[in-house]
Amino acid sequence: MRTVAMRTLCARDPLQALSGSPRYCTSELRVPSLLRRGQSWTGRRNSAASSISLQQQQQKKSLVIAPVRAASMASTAISGRGTLKERLRNGEQLYGAFSVSFSPVVAEILGWSGYDFVVVDLEHGPGDTMAAVPILQALSSTGTPAIIRIPVNDPVWAKKALDLGPAGIMFPMINDANAAREAVRSCRYPPAGIRGAAYPIVRAARYGLDPSYLSRCEDDLLIMCQVESQQAVDNIVDIAAVDGVDCIQMGPLDLRSDMGLLRVPEDKSPSTLLRDAEKRLESSGVYLGGFATSDDSPSKLLKLGYHMVSGAIDVALLRDSALADIRKARA
Repeated sequence: MRTVAMRTLCARDPLQALSGSPRYCTSELRVPSLLRRGQSWTGRRNSAASSISLQQQQQKKSLVIAPVRAASMASTAISGRGTLKERLRNGEQLYGAFSVSFSPVVAEILGWSGYDFVVVDLEHGPGDTMAAVPILQALSSTGTPAIIRIPVNDPVWAKKALDLGPAGIMFPMINDANAAREAVRSCRYPPAGIRGAAYPIVRAARYGLDPSYLSRCEDDLLIMCQVESQQAVDNIVDIAAVDGVDCIQMGPLDLRSDMGLLRVPEDKSPSTLLRDAEKRLESSGVYLGGFATSDDSPSKLLKLGYHMVSGAIDVALLRDSALADIRKARA
């Protein structure tokens, strides 16, 4: 037998790889120094007994190794920077994007580009939970945490979304504390909640290969409640006080719509209402999330103290790039 070194690209940052100085990981592989007749380069012989014995050894190893690997993968974020909640607890301000196109290729680009999180939008995007699976897989390959926004505050939608294994879940149109409590209960197994149990077979628990899932899933999950109406703003302190609510996500466009000002963009009263809501949350102990708008840029929201800001939407990025390209060509 002889040992050969194998080098594989292990840098997460694509810019580092393109710069000409990528980071490589080195591993060793033992291969036969000479090949005898009837023996392939993998070391398998033509002997049926030898082949069966090797398969049995591999099966025994896989049965032991698989759960250990799964637990290791689940205990730390792929990116090596911790879970979303850990990063927020450490005082980081996070900037993310929305995936509305339900394209795995576009989601993968968003992930490799370096967004801190990506929201998979089941509320306004065309996809359902099945269509969300390849999006989550693409983001996972880049180490980017995914948040699923479900279309309605409903325990069935929440159950199906959570079984896919997102880092966070976003509930729309939470208007009072009772709605917030129902959202939290949808994310908790009994007796604390009403979430149905299928963890031995779902993606969230590595299809049953992650023995640590039950002990950490509720602590790791980021629960976000959207405040998108005048009623919700009036009740924002009570919503934030509900045990289990981690983040209040402001919804400026629906708030403007609720105030009857969707077609009156020059009216700035929704922005005034947002500033008031932000101040009322300062001592609440929950994280504040927001959407960037023409009035409130991402940098402005971050300076205002927002912990999470969503600025880009994949279809809007493509639309704007396409329009800019056409204008450039016709200039």
